[in-house]
Amino acid sequence: MRFLKSVKYAFRGIVYCINNERNMRIHTVIALYVFVFSFFFGLSCTQYAVLFLTFSSVMAAEMFNSVAEALSDMTAASFNQVVRIIKDMASGGVLIAAVFSVCVGVCLFWRPAVFSKIVRYFAASPPLAALLAAATFLCVIYIMMGPLGIRDFVHRRRNK
Repeated sequence: MRFLKSVKYAFRGIVYCINNERNMRIHTVIALYVFVFSFFFGLSCTQYAVLFLTFSSVMAAEMFNSVAEALSDMTAASFNQVVRIIKDMASGGVLIAAVFSVCVGVCLFWRPAVFSKIVRYFAASPPLAALLAAATFLCVIYIMMGPLGIRDFVHRRRNK
């Protein structure tokens, strides 16, 4: 029973981070798009393992950065040089993870012939291209407003 509670609390932390941290929403959308488009590349199980480890390292780094920022803000009532350094180092950790994730992406996906195949695939199917455009639009809304912002917007629209 304790294990299930700890899993529940962990998921609550993930949901909180997604709801309150725009950068986490950016990471989740990028991971989703990379995963969906990865099927065009015929990756091996090992390559998918590397991809999932890359996703998890960036998202975990973002969560640790959020924790460092929240704890730092709690302890300092006004500007504090040490707090600035802590926040800079935590965000630097996210930057390192993100830059190296791009390097992993280049290693796994730099195949111009497959890029052409993807473009031809969507050009040959206008409904799929429209679906991709709509999904991209919704992802931008999700990133900018977050789930709570979208919920509040819909709620306000219903009450008018």
